[in-house]
Amino acid sequence: MISTLSGKLIEKQPPQIVIDVNGVGYEVDVSMQTFYNLPALNETVQLYTQLVVREDAHLLFGFATASERATFRQLVKVSGIGAKTALGILSAMNAGELAQAVAEEDVKRLSSAPGIGKKTAERMVLELRGKLVSEHISDGLFAPSSSVDETDDIVSTLLALGYNEREAEAAAKGIPRGTDVGEGVRLALKNLLK
Repeated sequence: MISTLSGKLIEKQPPQIVIDVNGVGYEVDVSMQTFYNLPALNETVQLYTQLVVREDAHLLFGFATASERATFRQLVKVSGIGAKTALGILSAMNAGELAQAVAEEDVKRLSSAPGIGKKTAERMVLELRGKLVSEHISDGLFAPSSSVDETDDIVSTLLALGYNEREAEAAAKGIPRGTDVGEGVRLALKNLLK
């Protein structure tokens, strides 16, 4: 699995970009939220990624933060929402706005996203309640010297293990910055057992 990409941004054609990583160009589809925060061409960019394997293609999707990627992963689990539709939803609203709309059961706001009707919006509310990360996109991720925030990965891992967002964020709170993700998850699980 390709988890992150870091390299030179060599093409920008919404919603697709190309990142040169040591001489290999990766085509990546990104949400418009991520696209608008990209640096200029030939600058260094770092994205969280999700590889989607279909019968006819291998598609790589890129995200500004781990929370945006985690939201994408939750969206594609909803019946009737594929990868392209999930990307469209994340283009219409950021991960925090989506989490808020689901929490408030705002079917009207959810159905304003491209490709989402009232029934799909209602299904989203039912299936995503308590599963979405409510962090916003961080512009700092695009700085050349920035590093991936391990806390986002720790929280995403805890969410994948079945903990709700509140529990995951509370468990990851006291973990020192720069802690390895594996060690951070171990410490967070220890915190949950207290």
